[in-house]
Amino acid sequence: MTALIILTSHDVLGDTGRKTGVWLEEFLVPYYAFFDVGVNVRLASPKGGKVPVDPLSIDAIKDTPVYQRYLRDSNLLTALDNTEKLNMVTPDTIDAVLYPGGHGPLFDLRHDANSIRLIQNLHAAGRPVAAICHSGCVLLEAKTPSGAPLVRGRKVTAFSDSEEAAVQLEKVVPYLVETELKNLGASYTKAADWQNHCVVDDLLITGQNPASSAAVAKVVIDLLQANADALRA
Repeated sequence: MTALIILTSHDVLGDTGRKTGVWLEEFLVPYYAFFDVGVNVRLASPKGGKVPVDPLSIDAIKDTPVYQRYLRDSNLLTALDNTEKLNMVTPDTIDAVLYPGGHGPLFDLRHDANSIRLIQNLHAAGRPVAAICHSGCVLLEAKTPSGAPLVRGRKVTAFSDSEEAAVQLEKVVPYLVETELKNLGASYTKAADWQNHCVVDDLLITGQNPASSAAVAKVVIDLLQANADALRA
């Protein structure tokens, strides 16, 4: 079983000059969940190479066991400096894809043609596609084979407009993910700000915020294991 985690290559928050990138908790929690059950994990990004990490996301988890594990994990640290270039990834080598959030994906992954193509191919092949928090934006340009928005009529969640307002960035980000999903006809739901909320619609799995990371990872693992069991049967 191979899961591809796609990370942002974008490191500046709009015109603020503030550093951004992947939100570390939303990457580390699924990564170690996959790793600990024997799922092969590959890392990719639009530009390949070193992935930017939002400094605020380090502050948020610096006292947690998962962050301490990360600091000691020389293999993962090396992998984050040497991610695969997304255009080199072929869909038939991947059993599931997961996108961690952070503000970075808003700027580079929504319109990335390779990402869109991969999502559409995996969805058509019946393989899990998962997105956490701001990375719900990666679904906005994906289409069904008929050309309709992939999210139209689908149950989804993502970082909420109220959470964006709570961090006072609703005027800074290029768009609001909740609003954009609703505009495309998605059936968007949310929990209270910062609470775990994971939504599963067949093989489309979405999480609202960092607190949803573990729940999203568990669903993906369960689906991968079910597929593996079916192949062995």
